[in-house]
Amino acid sequence: QVQLVESGGGLVQAGGSLRLSCAVSGRTFSSYRMGWFRQAPGKEREFVAAIGWSGGSTYYADSVKGRFTISRDNAKNTVYLLMNSLKPEDTAVYYCAARRLIGLGYSAGEYDYWGQGTEVTVSS
Repeated sequence: QVQLVESGGGLVQAGGSLRLSCAVSGRTFSSYRMGWFRQAPGKEREFVAAIGWSGGSTYYADSVKGRFTISRDNAKNTVYLLMNSLKPEDTAVYYCAARRLIGLGYSAGEYDYWGQGTEVTVSS
């Protein structure tokens, strides 16, 4: 069973930065495509960013492009989301997810395993 554990969330002022981490159990981490999603109160879960197995392919939602960076360290079984220039509208619970199939996934239904989420609050 694959387990994902997010960390790094917290309260930050607008314009600040946070780095989220997601530690993944298991010996096949490098074979998974990874993604970050977020869910704000009263809203549906939305795609934020995705990364291929080697880290060479990445994709971002338009709302975070140029501000967020997804990366991974296969030796540490960890995927990261560096968030810069944070805005109040980035406030949400952030989830990491793992996908077994080839190709980046852009919707929640394309991912097989999920973490429990870490909360990010951006104050104005």
